[in-house]
Amino acid sequence: MTPINEMLSTATAERYRQVVRATVDRTADRFAQVDRPTTDTPAAELRRRVRAIDLDAPPIGTDRAMAEVDDLFVREAVWFHDPASMAHLNCPVALPAVAAEAVLAAVNPSVDTWDQSRIGTEMERHVVDWVASRIGFVAGDGIFTSGGSQSNLQALLLAREAMTANTSTSTIPTPPPTVFATAESHFSVRKSARLLGLPDDAVVDVATDDAGRMLPTALATAIAAARAAGRTPMAVVATGGTTDRGVIDPLEPIADVCDLEDVWLHVDAAYGCGLLVSPTRRHLLAGIERARSVTADFHKSFFQPVSSSALVVRDPADLARASWHADYLNPEDATEPNQVDKSLQTTRRFDALKLWATLRASGAQAIGRAFDAVIDLAEQTHALVAAHDDLVLVAPTQLSTVLFRWQPAGVSDAEADALVGPLRAALLAEGRVLIAKTVIDGRPCNKLTLLNPDTTIEQVERSLAHVVATAADLRAAGAVPTGATGATGATR
Repeated sequence: MTPINEMLSTATAERYRQVVRATVDRTADRFAQVDRPTTDTPAAELRRRVRAIDLDAPPIGTDRAMAEVDDLFVREAVWFHDPASMAHLNCPVALPAVAAEAVLAAVNPSVDTWDQSRIGTEMERHVVDWVASRIGFVAGDGIFTSGGSQSNLQALLLAREAMTANTSTSTIPTPPPTVFATAESHFSVRKSARLLGLPDDAVVDVATDDAGRMLPTALATAIAAARAAGRTPMAVVATGGTTDRGVIDPLEPIADVCDLEDVWLHVDAAYGCGLLVSPTRRHLLAGIERARSVTADFHKSFFQPVSSSALVVRDPADLARASWHADYLNPEDATEPNQVDKSLQTTRRFDALKLWATLRASGAQAIGRAFDAVIDLAEQTHALVAAHDDLVLVAPTQLSTVLFRWQPAGVSDAEADALVGPLRAALLAEGRVLIAKTVIDGRPCNKLTLLNPDTTIEQVERSLAHVVATAADLRAAGAVPTGATGATGATR
């Protein structure tokens, strides 16, 4: 008997079949019964149930442990495939990808070195080549990552290394290098700058238009101002689908500025990468092929299970800028693919297998049509919100977000703003409809992120009706001071 009960091996293959089959059956039963995004179990009760489990107690065996997982976790899960789950950038997942996830979990390869994965490495490289070609990189390269935050971090690391490669020292120059982004860019841009040892003011916010898209003229001005102050531009981060507004920076004119100024252009297309396979909207990413690096999150708009992301570069030599030699990992045989030198991670899951299986099962065009469907749904929802007596449409989008605020006639801005948080919290506690909250132009608002291609506008309309009714009930119950006014006492 091994120290761990039932280690997966040749001898336990049949037992593995039984355990996984029983687990899948239970989970499938849960899926079949889903009628809301999550339960109404109070957070305190969830915490109590978890803390009641003594992880040092005598073992209960595989069957009972998996039944406990079903009862403790799966029963209380958040179901992203439910039409009323509209809070975040979480998507329902493609069945071929789920099946592939089971394969890679069981086989458990690590694709950091070729000898640990062999054909898995070759498959990942082939998928990366395919993604690079979809971007428009003639001879690009890349690496799968844990998500957009890691991809953005690595892109800025490579940009910094490229900048110092042109100087006589490898240390960070003084004054420090400068990154140009917008206030709409993902928080990981500023977090990455800090992780790279740059001060808080190393990231300069570039002005945007009324829709939240970077202004190329403002970028040119910001770069010129940085140079005049003795600072060295390190990178420009353009966004191919902002998290809140779902808008795309004008990539072509931004690339023009970057080419003129000789500055690294990184495009964070974590959200909008589904446009790469869109049959109707690929033009929204025009100019992305001129970037030096691109982030793509397949676990957002390619309908893959978490995690499945990649950093892709136009010039394969750029990936070598952050390489590090280790005798026990780097291959002596130059013909062996060297993946560990391309990645910030050492041990890496074979997440490319999920995308491979989806492409082979359904095809890229089907993925693109699914992403088009959620954008179409968002356009219909925008029209629905704009026409609603009690809702205000806060901002336009190019992807699948909907920014809105409950504010019937006679409700002040201050009252409407104060209700944004309580409304989201009340809906979460109830579990019937899940929405998010954010801040746009200094004012809070609620947000839908529509990533389920099977959701209909009728289902969204029913969910919004429940949101409106809940907001009215909260106001009537005194969740915010009735008649509160903002600085100007403005009402809708």
